[in-house]
Amino acid sequence: MIEFSVNVAEVKEYIKGLVEAPGKYFSMIRYNVRESVGRYLSELMEAELTFYIGRERYERSGGGEVNYRNGGYNRRFTLKGIGAVVVNVPRDRSSKFKTSVLPRSRQYEDQIREDMGLMFLTGVSTRTLSLISHRLLGRSLSHNEVSKANLALTEGVEKWRNRDLSKELVKYMFLDGVNFDMRIGGSVEKVAVLVAIGVTEGGQKLVLGLQSGDKESASCWREFIRDLKGRGLDGYKVKLGIMDGLAGLEKVFQEEFSGAKTQRCQVHVARNVLAKVTKKHKKEVADDLRSIFYASSKE
Repeated sequence: MIEFSVNVAEVKEYIKGLVEAPGKYFSMIRYNVRESVGRYLSELMEAELTFYIGRERYERSGGGEVNYRNGGYNRRFTLKGIGAVVVNVPRDRSSKFKTSVLPRSRQYEDQIREDMGLMFLTGVSTRTLSLISHRLLGRSLSHNEVSKANLALTEGVEKWRNRDLSKELVKYMFLDGVNFDMRIGGSVEKVAVLVAIGVTEGGQKLVLGLQSGDKESASCWREFIRDLKGRGLDGYKVKLGIMDGLAGLEKVFQEEFSGAKTQRCQVHVARNVLAKVTKKHKKEVADDLRSIFYASSKE
């Protein structure tokens, strides 16, 4: 039996070092954890190969088609909260064994990809994510890796943007064109996006669609509205369209929803009126407009 002895001087030195530089010991702990996790995953894949081949290491074959272990290769894989671990992926001689412990062609787990997507949605750029990835994940990610991780967001958005609308009983629609800053090539440009928000018979608001296009173009609006109808929006149930004075939009809406009425958006009406009022009278006129908008009757 091996005995370890530690004297008082060594204990004092250890405590002194811990007080002066606690971060060094935390780094050692993190390294040991990563090393242990790497060994655990490697052993798990080794057990998986054993089950696949049907016998333990150095155990003789019982006949039939024979397959053998064929060494392995080291691979790095990043885990959330742990960082990059080194694992040994075993191989068989027939090259048919595929481990299910770690996903193929992935260098980090799905949770990290989801976290990167969430940070990207909150406004963190791909360049910034790449710069802070080592601190957050224990491994540096290139711009390309961050961009590829964000592709999953694009797939999700496209699925939502093309979803079925046949079960949505939309009674009112708000239509407007909004400018967003978008990165195109190497520069950030203003891009117009057509937006449709519906209000159901139960009073619930929902975004029906988003599509880039010229908000001043009647043909773009027609294409956008027909896309909504093509996804199942029932035009006969739409009774009112609320919009601003965009050229051609009101005419297109009336043609596509023949049984609906149109109304100017209160916000745009107020802006247009206040733009022609002197600064001295703006508050008074704004209060009067608000009283008109929220009046209980026309009288």
